[in-house]
Amino acid sequence: MAIVSSLRGIGSRVVNGVWRIGYATRFFLMTLLYSGASFRRFHLTVKEMFSSGVMSLIIILVAGMFVGMVLGLQGYETLKRYGSESALGTLVALSLVRELGPVLAALLFASRAGSAMTAEIGLMKATEQISAMEMMAVNPIARVIAPRFWGGVISLPLLTAMFSSLGVFGGYVVGVVLIGVDEGSFWSQMQAAVDFQHDVLNGVIKSFVFGVAVTVIALFEGYDAPPTAEGVSGATTRTVVQSSLAILILDFILTAFMFRGD
Repeated sequence: MAIVSSLRGIGSRVVNGVWRIGYATRFFLMTLLYSGASFRRFHLTVKEMFSSGVMSLIIILVAGMFVGMVLGLQGYETLKRYGSESALGTLVALSLVRELGPVLAALLFASRAGSAMTAEIGLMKATEQISAMEMMAVNPIARVIAPRFWGGVISLPLLTAMFSSLGVFGGYVVGVVLIGVDEGSFWSQMQAAVDFQHDVLNGVIKSFVFGVAVTVIALFEGYDAPPTAEGVSGATTRTVVQSSLAILILDFILTAFMFRGD
């Protein structure tokens, strides 16, 4: 009986997981289908860009600055062993533009903006605001979900660019101003090594994909959350965990495709 009960439990979890994947896919497609309303009333999307993007700006800028400063310190100590201190700018820029910028900005965005989206949608469902919209023939996907989706998708690439820019500046402050690396070598080697298509553009693509993944997970978990305090709390936790895992998995997949020919 214990074996049968265990098999039933496993089967139930598998079926529930498959059902949630299907429901999430349908939710994503419905969001894209009703996105026209969010562009016709673009002020709704702008409002969500402020909520998810501008309100995340401080943590993104501060984190980017200090990540760049750490890269400057660690990179200088490593390059000094090989007499290549002048390549510090290249190391800092490529590390941020290719990997650390998109990944860390997306993780911070998921922790701050993603969790806020989930909690907000979950509370709207718990207080029956979603049901009230449906009763008044207002589509909640078009009115509530789609503007938040596009607000997050547009905001994250911009936040990533700011993260990487402040990171490069942080590396400059540590490497050139504090340690004394030659300023001309720092900038010239960086400009010669960083390619727009293979480095900058790929980083933008990564940040866009991460923005789609994080925003969809956050909105779906909020929309699917049980209408209780415990349900909203659990949905918020799942958003952060699932978004973080999705970012790291997608980063590996995208990196394998983008840089396999380098």
